[in-house]
Amino acid sequence: MNEAIKRIEAVLDEKVRPVLRAHGGEISIDRLENKVLYVKMLGHCAGCPSADLTNETVVEAEVVQALPDLVERAVIVQEVSDELWDMAKKLLRDHHL
Repeated sequence: MNEAIKRIEAVLDEKVRPVLRAHGGEISIDRLENKVLYVKMLGHCAGCPSADLTNETVVEAEVVQALPDLVERAVIVQEVSDELWDMAKKLLRDHHL
């Protein structure tokens, strides 16, 4: 893990994860490119209608404030898990919609 990611992880551990965990959520770093931090919301935060607001008011606010030399903004990476794709395919095959 490079030094920039270690510093970001420390901020997430101290300031962000406790807030997310209080609601059954979690966060992981996808990548850091050109001062943009790409994150994945996990647990109850994954797919939550308030995820964008949480990203803006908690994740981005805390990380940018603590590490303005590394991060200018945070972006949620939206992905669908393989398990969800498999479930959707099975539903379509089995229920001839």
